Amino acid sequence: MKRTLFCLFFFAFLSLPGKAQRDKAIYERYCTAVKEKAALPTGDLMVETARFFLGTPYVAGTLEEEPETLVINLHGLDCMTLVENTAALAWSVKHRLAYDGYVSVLKDMRYRNSGCATLDYTDRLHYTADWIYENEKRGYLKDVTKEIGGQSLKLDLSFMSTHPDSYKQLKGNPGRIAVMAAKEKEISVRPHYYIPQDEINEHAGQIRNGDIVCFVTTVKGLDISHVGIVCRERDMLTFIHASTVQKRVIVNEEPLQEYVQGIKRNCGIMIVRPQF
Repeated sequence: MKRTLFCLFFFAFLSLPGKAQRDKAIYERYCTAVKEKAALPTGDLMVETARFFLGTPYVAGTLEEEPETLVINLHGLDCMTLVENTAALAWSVKHRLAYDGYVSVLKDMRYRNSGCATLDYTDRLHYTADWIYENEKRGYLKDVTKEIGGQSLKLDLSFMSTHPDSYKQLKGNPGRIAVMAAKEKEISVRPHYYIPQDEINEHAGQIRNGDIVCFVTTVKGLDISHVGIVCRERDMLTFIHASTVQKRVIVNEEPLQEYVQGIKRNCGIMIVRPQF
């Protein structure tokens, strides 16, 4: 009986398309790697999950498929897909979910109306501030920026609706542009908080392993330019991220505050804490 079940699984696995088969294999490898770590505190499990991806190539634009579909890609990550997959995988391990459960959680984290059978580009949570808001409502995350000493941040989002030619799904599609413009206004009027770049070390004691760090940008019309997973290397507060410079997932070599201060168009950070 066991041999029969194994054969059924094996041939079903082989029947998956090439990319899906590769990502399913990475998922299984991850589950094996963290099997003895599922009982870790959530923050530590987040860090262990992010570390699992060290060395994974940086690949931008992996979600941009038409028609819109739920993309599972664990072999090439950008900063956001690293964070999103880290959270979805850690949640799945904590709740003892199988592969289909992880896929469902990832979809729920990525889309505003994740229960719809047909996904729409405008339902994807493009702005990180919106991603935080929706996932806080669903109980996955909590924005702790204000409670650890953050100050008010005014957002005036407009980048996607005013640069439609930069997005193939918006270019030449006034209906979608109008939807995005309305969503940008809705996000902008919500309360937002950040920790200024020169005050990060003052609040370092309240930032935990496994927190999601979001880098606030001064680029007009945008909110966040980069994200990562907070970790400590000895006594240094830093983070794991998909680096556009090194083109792979790395542990950043600089302290967090020093990194932020070194980026011309960053002014501070938001801190978001997984709730599982």
